[in-house]
Amino acid sequence: MPASGGPGSPPEPSDRGGADARRVQGDWWAAAPGVEADLAQEPPAAASRTGPGSTQPNPTPETPEPHGRDRTADPLQEGPAAAAPAPAPQAPRTATRVDIPTLPPAHVGFVGSGPPTYDAEPTALPPADPDELDDLVADTVLDGAKYGACTLRAVSARGDSARFRGEPRRDSLLTARFGTGEKALILVAMATGARATPGAHRAAAEACHWIGRAVGRSHARLAQDIGSARRGDLKSGLHRLTDRSLGKLRSSAVEQGIDPEEYAATLRCLLLPADPDCRIRVFFGVGAGGLFRLRDGEWHDIEPRVTDATGEPVVGFGSLPTETPEGDRLTMDLGIPTPPNPYEPAPEPPREPFRFRASVARPGDTLLMCTGGLSDPLRGEPELCEYLTGRWSGPPPGLATFLADSQVRVKGYADDRTAAAVWEA
Repeated sequence: MPASGGPGSPPEPSDRGGADARRVQGDWWAAAPGVEADLAQEPPAAASRTGPGSTQPNPTPETPEPHGRDRTADPLQEGPAAAAPAPAPQAPRTATRVDIPTLPPAHVGFVGSGPPTYDAEPTALPPADPDELDDLVADTVLDGAKYGACTLRAVSARGDSARFRGEPRRDSLLTARFGTGEKALILVAMATGARATPGAHRAAAEACHWIGRAVGRSHARLAQDIGSARRGDLKSGLHRLTDRSLGKLRSSAVEQGIDPEEYAATLRCLLLPADPDCRIRVFFGVGAGGLFRLRDGEWHDIEPRVTDATGEPVVGFGSLPTETPEGDRLTMDLGIPTPPNPYEPAPEPPREPFRFRASVARPGDTLLMCTGGLSDPLRGEPELCEYLTGRWSGPPPGLATFLADSQVRVKGYADDRTAAAVWEA
């Protein structure tokens, strides 16, 4: 075995050059931008201090190199005295997410001005009928899936008020897949029963049942319309399916001898194609709630707006003409109500308008559809938006984490919460 420094061994690097070389070769982070400059600014190795009074041993004399070898070709052989000058220090560089990964904020129990009035955990169970055990509703329902380019998380939880009073959850959640492979269609439906009515939870569950059956029977045509971006056909077809489903809900109320206004529910649905090349997301429904999109760290309220005519009547818009085409003046309307005709059915109360939105998702987007129990605090408490931005801006959370995030409480909001979030890959 040849001795160190002999003719048969490779030339030894100097103290400074060797430290840098071994560090770059052995440490993965040495290749990061700016590391070379940091290494170049290190002080000279203490091994250069030799002789009397030094704690370092005296250097071993260098072995003469073979004749004919060019010493100037290898600057590492020149020793510390003749080492190449250090490069000029670089300007400080601002740290990025690549250098310092940002972690989501720690989980909190509530946000806002103070803790809510009710306890955070369920207190009382709803009453049960031994002959109607199928009527019981679980406190919390959690579901999730991953199809195509999207990851789905869905939850429905009883509100703090219902947990304290022992009332059943008025919200209902349905997640279903119709079809197989890339032609499959995923439906997420959620409904909220009327407040302060005994059968609110049954009405909500029935509304989800009817719309699920209607969409399932038409899923092939709906998937084709979504893939072909036929917005007009989608809107008209889903409007008919929604009216038909809510009409069956009203018919069920009549059969049970219940006022249809009491046995009613809001309905909100989301259609997600399983085709990874199709990023069209379709929302439709009737009633209050929220549709939000988290993009580039900001929440956007994309709930479809319903335009209503407001203000005083004007000629040509909402008001009768002052005279007939023949020039006859019309009599003044004194505001006396017309008595109802016993031979004509009473007019139905105005129905909630149909809402529809078809949008194209971008990679990194998070789409959130929810009932009023979550949309109201999102619109009314900025701290909740800020908190969920940090929690949901990254990769999709697990089911348990999503459940904890969706249950962050806000003082003054104690209704049931149902939410479905979609993360785009």
